[in-house]
Amino acid sequence: MSTSPTSTEGLLEHKAGYYARLIELGYSTSAAKKQRQLLVEFATWTQRRRIPLADLAGAETEAFFLRRRAQGRANLRTPLSLDPLFAYLRHVGALAAPVSCAPTGPLEVFLAGYLSFLTAERGLAQGTAHMYLRMAGQLASEHEGDNGIDWTSLRAGDVTDFTRRACQGQGVSWARQVVSALRCLLRYLQLEGLTDLALDQAVLSTAGVSPPPPQGISPAEVEALLGSCDCQSATGRRDYAILLLLCRLGLRGGEVIGLMLDDIGWRSGEVVVKGKGGRRDRLPLPTDVGEALVDYVCHGRPRTDDRAVFVRHCAPIGRIGETGTIRSVLARACDRAGVAYVRPHRLRHTVATEMLRAGVPLRDIGQVLGHQSAAATAVYTRVDLDSLRVVARHWPEAAA
Repeated sequence: MSTSPTSTEGLLEHKAGYYARLIELGYSTSAAKKQRQLLVEFATWTQRRRIPLADLAGAETEAFFLRRRAQGRANLRTPLSLDPLFAYLRHVGALAAPVSCAPTGPLEVFLAGYLSFLTAERGLAQGTAHMYLRMAGQLASEHEGDNGIDWTSLRAGDVTDFTRRACQGQGVSWARQVVSALRCLLRYLQLEGLTDLALDQAVLSTAGVSPPPPQGISPAEVEALLGSCDCQSATGRRDYAILLLLCRLGLRGGEVIGLMLDDIGWRSGEVVVKGKGGRRDRLPLPTDVGEALVDYVCHGRPRTDDRAVFVRHCAPIGRIGETGTIRSVLARACDRAGVAYVRPHRLRHTVATEMLRAGVPLRDIGQVLGHQSAAATAVYTRVDLDSLRVVARHWPEAAA
């Protein structure tokens, strides 16, 4: 195998740049030195095996790390330890970006097309799309044969039986998700001409009690959550701004992490929120929220080229990738404030119920929350019991 340039020479010439990049990404000096030393050792190992620099990402490196573990190394002991190095080499153009393998089998091709439909056409959130995709994969695998997936043989009885098995032993909430996922899939099959039957009609609605009215938290609990943040620290400034967006604007977790610097109109006092279904809503930016964002961006946000408003404060510094981080921010605030843990969606309910009690019309509440239908907002009318008592008919007294 050719060694021009040799992997040792190619890697070692990046040693200084790699170290500087790690420091830039927030790694401590100690951690960056360990990664730099790993680069030197890995370069020597690849040279012995005559692995060209261009082939490093595809090389089998388990033997290298097996040797490190046998030597009793306390850290950087698995192939995942090379991910920061490969990311840097791609960043500077020394290593080609990984090529995603095109789907080959009938099931993979179908699921790839369906995922594209869910994200591009339906605009589903990532988590919802993958749940729908999992249901589709399970049903498709049951009808996969030597000639591909035979959707024409699918009948209402098959759909009913699959629904029963998918929901067995689960709660009402899960059953409702399964029903929604199957209806979406079956409508897609008819839309694509893979079946002539309207099988979505075979998916019956889930039986069960109506869900309770949306439950918010009290204004005192909201203030306790906000007051628990240490706004003298960088992380505290970030968490305070995140909680304000949840408590004042009722944003979803995904909408918070998807917020970009360019989405904020600093002069106009507006913010563009990218919601479900590709929806983009322009909302007024309350004064306290705007001040918290300015404080974080100017005095707390780490330096990074990423345009996301909220980023990680530990290495590698970059945008927050999962909504779980938002839940963690809220969980820590609840713990500090002595408030029972609440999900981000309950803060969304809090915003809606407070607006309703203040006399804000449902249409305006739905616009703030980014609802696509009036029915989604109408559930909050069940919360305002005082207003419902005015329109409720008097129950006649029982005859003496």
